[in-house]
Amino acid sequence: MFLGGGVGSLARMGISSIVISNFKSAFPFATLCSNVISCFVLAITVAVFSEKLIENPSLRMFVLVGFCGGFSTFSTFSFETVELIKSGNFMIAAANILISVTVCIALIYFITKQI
Repeated sequence: MFLGGGVGSLARMGISSIVISNFKSAFPFATLCSNVISCFVLAITVAVFSEKLIENPSLRMFVLVGFCGGFSTFSTFSFETVELIKSGNFMIAAANILISVTVCIALIYFITKQI
């Protein structure tokens, strides 16, 4: 789990660097991208490897808790949303909440629906 979290954190830093250098916006695209990609990885892992995850709890902890936990970030999402509200960007904050929560939950739901 520890190694998965480290790899996930490094992946998040890489995604954030790429997104921030290419998109200048008040909207927190870097966090959104990290969270959406993490949810996609989690959903695909569960959908494709569900039997292996049941048989191998270490693999489950490495990917789902470690990697996806290190890659996604609810605390940064929350902080950035609060900062948007404090700076008067209420519409961007609302869009961030709606897009982040809706896309991430829908992604996991539709990918894992077959299980």
